[in-house]
Amino acid sequence: MMDIFRLIQDIRTHLKLTFDEADSWFDKDQEILDFSPSNGGWNIQQILEHIYLTNFYLLILIDKGAKKAMRNFQVSDLRSEVENYSFDKEKFEKVGEYGAFTWIRPEHMEPKGEMELPEVRDLISQQYQQCLDHLDRMKNGEGLFYKTMMTVNGLGKINVYEYIYFLSLHARRHLMQMKNNETETIKD
Repeated sequence: MMDIFRLIQDIRTHLKLTFDEADSWFDKDQEILDFSPSNGGWNIQQILEHIYLTNFYLLILIDKGAKKAMRNFQVSDLRSEVENYSFDKEKFEKVGEYGAFTWIRPEHMEPKGEMELPEVRDLISQQYQQCLDHLDRMKNGEGLFYKTMMTVNGLGKINVYEYIYFLSLHARRHLMQMKNNETETIKD
């Protein structure tokens, strides 16, 4: 039987580590933040804005899913749902690896460079809290009761907990990208 409490705690821990590390990038020297890598990719400021934008759109789906899951929970059998649930962590892990697969992002998630870094930092902090609030509200397994399609890397229908984990993995992917940028900055 799946330990739903362990899953929720693992997601909470992943979120904390990921968001704490993302937050540390806002304190880097401006030269590192502005550096454009030789591969033509985004600089760190753009990556941070992209993390915010992607979180923004994922949280719209997570918010809707959480509401529906809470409604479905009222008329469902939690014990049966938890007993029949298994979390395929391996299926998700590639999402958190920079360059593991081709990722075609929607245009509305591309950074425009119109936001100041302190604003992006504040918004990402709020998004982290929003994720924690969802986990607090769905602390007994309620997040299992609604699934939404996730086409990225063929994940298929995933529940609300998995969507929150996906959000954290996406940010983790870009933390690796920012480390690559910083390494290249140091070499130059």
